[in-house]
Amino acid sequence: MSTIHEILGQRLEAIRTRVQAACGRVGRSPESVTLIGVTKTVGHEVAQALVELGVADLGENRPQELWRKSDLVSGARWHVIGHLQRNKVERTVGLSSLIHSVDSERLLEAIEAEAKRIGKQTAVLLEVNCSGEEAKHGFTPEAVLAFTSNLKPLHFVRIEGLMTMAALADDPEAARPAFRRLAGLQKELRQVLGDQHPLNQLSMGMSGDFEVAIEEGATHIRLGTVLVGGLEPT
Repeated sequence: MSTIHEILGQRLEAIRTRVQAACGRVGRSPESVTLIGVTKTVGHEVAQALVELGVADLGENRPQELWRKSDLVSGARWHVIGHLQRNKVERTVGLSSLIHSVDSERLLEAIEAEAKRIGKQTAVLLEVNCSGEEAKHGFTPEAVLAFTSNLKPLHFVRIEGLMTMAALADDPEAARPAFRRLAGLQKELRQVLGDQHPLNQLSMGMSGDFEVAIEEGATHIRLGTVLVGGLEPT
């Protein structure tokens, strides 16, 4: 029977081949894409195995799971990729490498306050609902552009870029318009905000559409099913 390390190693090799091919199609370096292993369905043993195989960036949807696994997994950089409630900000900011899912001005203010309290420069992404689905969290593209003046007083939060989730579809090409819209919005915001916030990162693309996301400029892809699918939680 194959070990978890062997299974993950084979899957990582296949994923990296696909990442390299997607980058090659648009003249990018594979090193410009960060693979985030989404560990919400697996136990800390699988998460630790990913780190040992070179996937140090791990993503959790639920802050409580991030809190728990961060105590059990060594060497990981933790990413918040799911909805973050303001009452969970205090415990989450100090543990996070990057918060992808800032979806309201009030959440941004809460993160700034906690980052100031603990004296930590905190990197975040603004979540944008580019698909227009009512069930999804995130700013509308218009709302992001409308409140950019409120970003300038931030001192402890650094806006590193934007994040989106495309609508679920069988055809990966269906995600391309949403990813292209996010990349366009990134360029618009850079012109407005200048040098205070880098806005260099685009977190987009999951198991079913990450190659399209890379072609449209993704710097972070969030992979769960294709990487750890079927591995039993413990």
